[in-house]
Amino acid sequence: MIEHLNRREFLRYAAIGATLRRLPLASAHGLAPEIAFTFDDPTTDGGANLTWQQVNERILDTLVSNKIKSILFVCGKRVDSNAGRQLVAAWDRADHLIGNHSYSHLFFNVSTDDDPAGSKKVTLAEFEADALKNEPLIQGHLHFNRLFRYPFFKEGDTAEKRDGMRAFLQAHGYRIGRATIDASDWAIDARLEKRTEAQPHADLTGYRNFFLQHIWERAQFYDSLSQRVLGRPLRHTLLLHHGGLNALFLGDLIAMFRRNGWRTVDAEYAYGDPVYDQQPKTLPAGESLVWALAKETGKFEKELRYPGEDDVYENPRMNALQL
Repeated sequence: MIEHLNRREFLRYAAIGATLRRLPLASAHGLAPEIAFTFDDPTTDGGANLTWQQVNERILDTLVSNKIKSILFVCGKRVDSNAGRQLVAAWDRADHLIGNHSYSHLFFNVSTDDDPAGSKKVTLAEFEADALKNEPLIQGHLHFNRLFRYPFFKEGDTAEKRDGMRAFLQAHGYRIGRATIDASDWAIDARLEKRTEAQPHADLTGYRNFFLQHIWERAQFYDSLSQRVLGRPLRHTLLLHHGGLNALFLGDLIAMFRRNGWRTVDAEYAYGDPVYDQQPKTLPAGESLVWALAKETGKFEKELRYPGEDDVYENPRMNALQL
């Protein structure tokens, strides 16, 4: 059974070159899809046998060479050090937006079955306080922007928590820094990190190909869903993470989207789309903005999985490819 699965997966990913070289795509309105790149969780841990400075420089250099302005959603506990402050300051100097990703990266939906940390139930008051605790680390930067991204994309498992936090953010001048294209690059990054630790000179082509194919599949899914839900093109935002995987392959990812007819745009421009001010009334609240808007309609139940993106969906495929 494993041999057959490996063969099927091998054949599928062997065709990645043809998939990624397809003709440019256009939306139902004849306009090229637009995409901005957003980054979560900067850390001074490094990755893929790169120091944190090398990870940071590679990502920033790639954005500069492609003339893209991004946004860095900062989780305070990961950069609450002199080195961490230097990391964030480098993004600010490069004219990228700096957003709030809370201090402790708490899981706001812990009364559901998908709590990855097994932590206690987080109250609204605790979550509000943790968002404010992060401000001293980020609000002094020139490009600090009052966009708040929920950890794990979880916006509350009760109406009280969902609406209470939204009211709190509005009162403090924040908009929600949602993404329309969610993905699991973090899961691929974790596998790549284990491989490079065990085999520093390992061939990483398989991780690159899987990464590109995974992001491409999710982008196509969410773009198709958004056009059916909203009836118009939107300015997509893609969730990525600050780590070794993107330090190595962000340039390939940007090139893939451009080759396939997508227009890369700055994060500030993308968040100017009024769709980001919509507040879906779903429970549990969260996931990709497109996912939540589709869920709210009740018309796409057969297409939506919960949670929207998770390593459980990608692990069997990576296992089959021995990644």
